[in-house]
Amino acid sequence: MNKVIGTGVNRKDGRAKVTGTAPYAAEHQIPNLVHGYLVTAAIANGQIKSIDTSAAKKAPGVIEVFTHKNPPKVFKPANDFMTSKIYEARLPLSDDTIHYGGQIIGLVVADTFERARDAAHLVKVEYITQKPLVEANKATFKEAPPLFGEEFKFEKGNVAAGNSAAAVKIAATYKTATELHAPMEPHAIIAHWQDNNSLTIYEPSQWVVASQRTYAQLFGLPTERVRIVTPFIGGGFGSKAFPWPHGILTAAAARQIKRPLKVVLSRQQMTANVGHRSETEQLIRLGATADGKLTFIEHEAKSATSPVDIFPEPCTGITPAMYTAPNLRVNQELATMNVGTPTFMRAPGENPGMWAMESAIDELAWALKIDPVELRIKNETKEHQKKNLPFSAKHFADCLRVGAEQFGWKDRPTKVRSLVRDGKLIGWGVAAATFPGMRGKASVKARLLPDGTAHILTAGNDMGTGAYTVVAVTAAEVLGLPVEKVRVEMGDSLLPDAGIAGGSQMTASLVPAVMSACQEVLKTAKAKTAQEAFTKLSQSGSAAFEATASSAPGGEGKKWAFQSWGAHFCEVSIDEEIGRLQVTRWVSVMDIGKVINAKTAASQVRGGVIMGIGQALMEECHFDPNIGYPVVYDLATYHFPAHADIPRIQVAFVGEPDLNFNPAGARGVGEIGITGVSAAIANAVYHATGKRIRDLPITPDKLL
Repeated sequence: MNKVIGTGVNRKDGRAKVTGTAPYAAEHQIPNLVHGYLVTAAIANGQIKSIDTSAAKKAPGVIEVFTHKNPPKVFKPANDFMTSKIYEARLPLSDDTIHYGGQIIGLVVADTFERARDAAHLVKVEYITQKPLVEANKATFKEAPPLFGEEFKFEKGNVAAGNSAAAVKIAATYKTATELHAPMEPHAIIAHWQDNNSLTIYEPSQWVVASQRTYAQLFGLPTERVRIVTPFIGGGFGSKAFPWPHGILTAAAARQIKRPLKVVLSRQQMTANVGHRSETEQLIRLGATADGKLTFIEHEAKSATSPVDIFPEPCTGITPAMYTAPNLRVNQELATMNVGTPTFMRAPGENPGMWAMESAIDELAWALKIDPVELRIKNETKEHQKKNLPFSAKHFADCLRVGAEQFGWKDRPTKVRSLVRDGKLIGWGVAAATFPGMRGKASVKARLLPDGTAHILTAGNDMGTGAYTVVAVTAAEVLGLPVEKVRVEMGDSLLPDAGIAGGSQMTASLVPAVMSACQEVLKTAKAKTAQEAFTKLSQSGSAAFEATASSAPGGEGKKWAFQSWGAHFCEVSIDEEIGRLQVTRWVSVMDIGKVINAKTAASQVRGGVIMGIGQALMEECHFDPNIGYPVVYDLATYHFPAHADIPRIQVAFVGEPDLNFNPAGARGVGEIGITGVSAAIANAVYHATGKRIRDLPITPDKLL
């Protein structure tokens, strides 16, 4: 067998991306294409008193102007996560009410982008304005509704008794700012209706088959009359899984004008219209015996949603999985504010939840005068305390120990402000990382062709994570072929469904299906190897051998809890005179089960760490309290890391294949890398300065 799984293989899609031949949503060339530009609300709360489109309609090249007075027709979908889903329950242009700043209130269609944009600025709107609510400290919080049917409130034991039994206690509130996805590829769509009343959508979609079902319901079509094409996505992070209002409106307008229509959002429009991670406030109380055994954990979280849909940031979901305590209580509250709908963003819930938990554990370690690494190992839980199931293939302690060895943690000074280099304070920090192991049903078609190549086809897609390469590597090993002899086609709803590229599950879902499809195609060919099959093809004159296979979770979720684990170690350098903080060294060690491609897996961890450094040090979106509009509006005003902000990130993997989870033993890696990053940095800041920062981002003013 050709052993390529686990080695480092270059990206199959790399050449297409660096040479500019990879087609993204807005780049598909469609004859007779026209362009749309959104008209958005200048207020965040109120009503449209009047809207005058007469000047816009007379502008050169304008084809149509849509508002709430003449909305193109759409139907309400079921809006259920497993069948169809839209990000905002309120359909676009459905009434004259304004719920948040930047809400879509119109669409101008013209023969060129420039003419559509210019005409959009000619639309005159008068509002009846009410003061918007965009400040969480003025909002009313209520108990958060269930997410995916799971209640947030959970309690075991008696927290009051655990509090009484504790020799050392800490209680602290940790905050995170509103964060924006800001993918390199802006949100865009081309909607093309054919004469037979069928629809082709070119749109970045993390789940093309679900989008196919959703658009079919929106327009009252059989599913087979809708095709979603997404061969490449320029970053999604959770914001490109389902249709947003601009996509629904574009497809509806294209149907009415009977022309293919393209809409590309500006960065300012993306700030308001395609989701974000809500700001959070989390209260954590911990108690422990003098030797460091936790007696209780209490975790309360608050986040905000929009008036047009409900999305709680599930910060407390990870708490029962992280550290064992005989007494544990978690709960979440949610407020409605005049902001766009928040949504999934890389490690939704786990990321802010681990910021709070891993900061609190560090505070407890200092209070107990116990090494933070040892405190974590001492309190790791062997079972998921909410599910009452043991963890499968858990190597969390190995992550901490290997990371400590590679980082040189044994040399860490145990006093704050005791490490100085070149006149700057130096600090070391550690934090755990974790993310659930999830997988779904996936189907794959494998074809063996007379030219000596294999062709693997699936609707599952690659949003930059390396899925093209993972599929090719898996097929190459099973078929006994060089990776370069495997061609992969992804991201088209005409192909077999492989579920969502989200929740770190595309690899875990796809790889077993690829293995099965490749094994099936060899059976079809009655061959033991691909080479033997190619010989039979050439002798028979057949066009191809092909087979389709599927893989899905079984009953293993009733026996085991599946989770990936990791540890981050970092060094920071702080110039207190100017409040300048630099991350100077980083080590991450991950337990993700079987590593399919070491190169792209490490790349995913590095990407998560970089995103976490952005969250820790600079990313925040504020809203103007008077007009309710985001005060950041492009990639210059929304700050995120540049190369100069990032040190070399050393990544290692430990553990064993998790064969209880799936036949490949592989769990996901896309999201775990960001979890715990901000806490590791804040913990290092405390070690360097003696200042405990509990409010992200850690900007210079907080260090002076």
